[in-house]
Amino acid sequence: MPAPIKSTAKSGTAVSKSGAGSYVKFSDKLTASITDIAKIIEQHKEMIDAIQEVAIELTSSIGSLHTLTVKYARTANQILDVLLPILKNLPIIPKNVMQMLVNLESITQKIIDNEAVTTKAITDVNAGLKTGDANKLKAHAGQLQAVTRTITSIIPKA
Repeated sequence: MPAPIKSTAKSGTAVSKSGAGSYVKFSDKLTASITDIAKIIEQHKEMIDAIQEVAIELTSSIGSLHTLTVKYARTANQILDVLLPILKNLPIIPKNVMQMLVNLESITQKIIDNEAVTTKAITDVNAGLKTGDANKLKAHAGQLQAVTRTITSIIPKA
């Protein structure tokens, strides 16, 4: 004869008896788990909400910084578009200075070229944070990672 099944039921969990022995009902076990999860969420509610608020502020700050960067990149690019052709024909401009200006023009152009993608990623992540839409956040995490890789690749090596 097989050994009887030991009950693992916690207090408040019903144990049923049948011809096969004692057992814990799945529904009771799940209810206890859900109750535990709800308690954990309630205990950490302030921290969860604070993380969300900080993330919203960070995306807003990054958006503002991006807007500022693009504005000044456009200005610098316009100046360089006028100056570079003139300076290339002046023999008094050292080659290293000329190369630095060409590199600067390239960097500002990359910033401008990536404006739409970066703005969309920041806006989408911010919207996901504000609506509490985890699926939207997951969908845009890759988009934000791509923006980070692009920005990192634009940063000149020291």
